[in-house]
Amino acid sequence: MAATPAWPPRSAPRLFVAGPLVQDAQVTIEGGQAHYLSKVMRVAPGDAVILCDDETGEWAGEVNSAGKRDVVLTLRERLRAREAVPDFWLCAALLKKPNFDLVLEKATELGVAMIQPLITRRCVADKLNAERAATIVTEAAEQCARTALPQVAAPVKLETLLRDWPESRALFFADETGGETAAAQFAAHSGPAALLVGPEGGFDEEERALIRAHPMARAITLGPRILRGETASIGATALWMAVSGDW
Repeated sequence: MAATPAWPPRSAPRLFVAGPLVQDAQVTIEGGQAHYLSKVMRVAPGDAVILCDDETGEWAGEVNSAGKRDVVLTLRERLRAREAVPDFWLCAALLKKPNFDLVLEKATELGVAMIQPLITRRCVADKLNAERAATIVTEAAEQCARTALPQVAAPVKLETLLRDWPESRALFFADETGGETAAAQFAAHSGPAALLVGPEGGFDEEERALIRAHPMARAITLGPRILRGETASIGATALWMAVSGDW
């Protein structure tokens, strides 16, 4: 006798929607998400769709109807509560659009709690499209089965970030001129933390001196090679997650 297939299947599409979601509620999906479900994934009545709301967690919904303009589901079961993520911020200088898009995507996949874009003197960009950034992190969270979206803050100048920095949060500064070994510094720390990464051309000397003078800043080295901004952000975040136990 054949085994009963698992429900919902692991291949079920996954979407973030507005919450809060509750047991047995009917949820109507419209717009681009409805097009994705009906035309790309070709869902039909009885199929499963996984919904997350960044509040209550992850739910299995059953498709009631799938039309051209909307898809209607009934929530059958809560699969997981909203996950707890490490209290880790990524403070990354703005880069060229494709490079910063990569930072947003991979930081989400790696589990950061917040992404703080920075404006520094050598930045090639000084603006961030908030709607585009939200779409990137949401799609990344859907892809990696994350149930908690990272916060993407509005860009701020480096001087503003340092002036308003919380006294309870360590600020690990990826300094290409040298510092303590990142892995050792991460392992020795417990509590809220953040990583500060510069732009394509790095911080200038005045900015570097300002950072090093900050009481919560800790200069770290990411190895013998000069890394691109997106590489430093992704690599150091992965290292933090490995050392802190999230991996």
